[in-house]
Amino acid sequence: MGLLKYAILGATAFYGLKYVTKKRTTDGKSLIDDFKKRVPEYLDEVNNYAERIRRDYRQTNDLY
Repeated sequence: MGLLKYAILGATAFYGLKYVTKKRTTDGKSLIDDFKKRVPEYLDEVNNYAERIRRDYRQTNDLY
């Protein structure tokens, strides 16, 4: 049973990686290329969210 589980997991990982790196015929880019292009935007959003959490924590902490 364990060998079958790892075979299925390996096949799923292989085909998932193949799907993510497959180039589209319309523009010649893959999902990974799109993700790499948008990483700075995602990091900015995460940093803004973290700053809001810090600010809210400070305000709440100052009340008590």
